[in-house]
Amino acid sequence: MLLWSVLVILVAVAVNVIGIREFGSISRWAHWLQAHRVAFFLWRLFVYGATTFGWLWMRRRLRRREPTALTSLLRVEIAAVVLILTLEGLAFYRP
Repeated sequence: MLLWSVLVILVAVAVNVIGIREFGSISRWAHWLQAHRVAFFLWRLFVYGATTFGWLWMRRRLRRREPTALTSLLRVEIAAVVLILTLEGLAFYRP
């Protein structure tokens, strides 16, 4: 899990470095990201939908094996929804 997290961070840093080099400055790169934020939002909605589909599939299987897991699952689901809403709200709140 740690290796996966480090890999994701390295990819994010690499994409930003390449973007800054391609656009010539951080401000132009930031402007491009801002101009295309709707497309990135639609992409994230697609990823959230695919993740939700996988989560529901896994949840059904887990519920069959562990009928008492409902409370734990509910906590995780609420935390995930709150986290996603907070992150998306912050992304669109930025001036």
